[in-house]
Amino acid sequence: MMKQTGDLSLVKKMNTAIVLDAVLRHAPLSRAQISERTGLNKATVSSLVQDLIDSHLVLDLGPGESSGGRKPNLLQFRSRSGHAVGIDLGVNYIRGILTDLEGCVVAERRIALKAHDAKSVIPQLLACIEALRGEIPPCPYGMVGIGIGVPGLVNEDGTILFAPNLSWTEVPLRAIAEERFGVPVTIDNEANAGAQGEQRYGAGRGIANQIYVSAGIGIGTGMILNKELYKGSGGFSGELGHLSIHADGKPCRCGNRGCWELYASENALLEQAEPLGFHDLDGLLEAAGQGREDVVALFERIGEALGVGIANIVNVFNPDVVIIGNEMRRAEAWIGGAVQRTVAARALAHHQRKLKVLFAEQGEKSAVRGAAYYAISSFLAKMKGSGA
Repeated sequence: MMKQTGDLSLVKKMNTAIVLDAVLRHAPLSRAQISERTGLNKATVSSLVQDLIDSHLVLDLGPGESSGGRKPNLLQFRSRSGHAVGIDLGVNYIRGILTDLEGCVVAERRIALKAHDAKSVIPQLLACIEALRGEIPPCPYGMVGIGIGVPGLVNEDGTILFAPNLSWTEVPLRAIAEERFGVPVTIDNEANAGAQGEQRYGAGRGIANQIYVSAGIGIGTGMILNKELYKGSGGFSGELGHLSIHADGKPCRCGNRGCWELYASENALLEQAEPLGFHDLDGLLEAAGQGREDVVALFERIGEALGVGIANIVNVFNPDVVIIGNEMRRAEAWIGGAVQRTVAARALAHHQRKLKVLFAEQGEKSAVRGAAYYAISSFLAKMKGSGA
C-alpha cells in the first residue's frame, strides 16, 4: 500500500511539472488547451491547475475569446509571485539585477571595484544583493534564489577554486551567501552564465550549438552543445581564454605563456592604449567615434587577435554561432570587421558554411541575466518537484 501511495505522489509531481511547463511555454491558455497539449484528462488538469493557483504560481485571468460555446477561462503564469537576484562579479565591477520569475529586469545596480581582494569585494557583493532584495515588492515567495557569475574556476560546492584576474583561491562564496541570505545560491563561471543569458534571452535563442566568448579584462567561454551547457568532467570546461596562441609569448597569471586573453581582451586593449594616453574603454570608444586613426588601428589589432582565437574555436567545435559578449561587445563597430575577416581567413572552409559570428544581444548584461536565470530555474524545478 505504501508503494502505491508513493507512486501516486510521484505521478502527481510529474503531472504538476507538465502542467506548469505548459503554462510557462504557452500562456495564456485554457484548461482544455492544457489537456489537449499534454494528453492529461480534464479532471486531472483542473485539479492540478487549482493547486498551482493556490500556490500563487498561476493566475486565472477569467473568460477569454469563445470559439463557439462558453468562453473558457484563460490561465497565466504569475511571474511576480517571486523574484531572483543575478550577480555578475567582474574584475573591476559588480553588476546586479533583480528579476521576476520570467527573467524581466525589475531593478539593477552597478558598483565599480577599486580593490580586488576577497576581503574588500565580498562585503560589497553582499551589500549589492541586500540592496536588490530591498527592492522586491510584496509577493508570496520573496527572493527565491541568487545566481552569481564569477571570472574563474568553480567547483560543485560553489567554491571559487581559482580566479586568476582577481587573485582569488579557495573562496567558499556559495556558503557565505547562503548563510547570509538563507536562500539557494548558484555560483558558476561568468562565461557559462553569459552563454545561458544569450541562449535564454539573447542572440542564442533556439540555436543548438553555440560558443559564448566573454571578452572583458580576461577572456572566458561558455559552450552550449546540443542545447546543453557543456561543463566537462570536473565542471571546468571553457577556459579557452588560456589557449596558447603564441608558443613563446608573454607569461600569464594562470602559469601558461602566450594565452589568447593576453592579446585580445579589454586588458590587452588598455595595455596597448596607455602609450596613446588612454586609460579606459569609454575614452577609446569616444576617440574611435571621432575618427582618431591610431585608436581605430588599435581596435583593428585587438579584433584580429579575437578572430584568431575564434577561428581555433570554430575549427575545434564547428558551432552554429559564436557570440562575443561582455565589455568588448561595446566595441562592435570597431572590431567587428577585423574579427569577421580573420575568422574567414583562418577557420576551415567547411566549418564556416553555416557559421555566424554575432555580438551579444544582451550587451554587457548577458552574464547577469544568465545568473538570475540559474536562480529562477532552480526555484521552478523545486516547485515542479513539490507537486506545488
